[in-house]
Amino acid sequence: MTVRHRYIAASPEAVFAVLADGWLFPSWVVGASRIRAVDDVWPAVGSKIHHSFGVWPVVVNDTTSVIAWSAPLHAEFEPRGWPLGEARVTIDVKPRGAGCVVRMEEHATSGPGVLVPEPLMAAAIKLRNREALQRLAWLAEGGAAR
Repeated sequence: MTVRHRYIAASPEAVFAVLADGWLFPSWVVGASRIRAVDDVWPAVGSKIHHSFGVWPVVVNDTTSVIAWSAPLHAEFEPRGWPLGEARVTIDVKPRGAGCVVRMEEHATSGPGVLVPEPLMAAAIKLRNREALQRLAWLAEGGAAR
């Protein structure tokens, strides 16, 4: 399990507005290269973003599902990226001053990712999620989901 925190100079509602716009997904999720479709009911529990990851021409089509959604404080997602596997990503947001602190937790749940030794997986995920939280901050602070 890998956890990252970041202060974002925007309200929890602004952060969740970005998360609620499935079309912004590849703007903040590192590795996502394009969106093919977003379920009409996104981000309702069970809804999906149909995305691709990788660099063209080597891209893999898969999905990310909403497991829990309690805006503007808590969300859980299940990204799929076969042949790499599946993961669980939890985002918790707490107001702090004029902004908020975002906590992102991720761990592999199935596939080859669960076989990678924890220290190696944690190092890779920490770097990726640090960048993801930076991108999420830019989008929320800039009002991308208005």
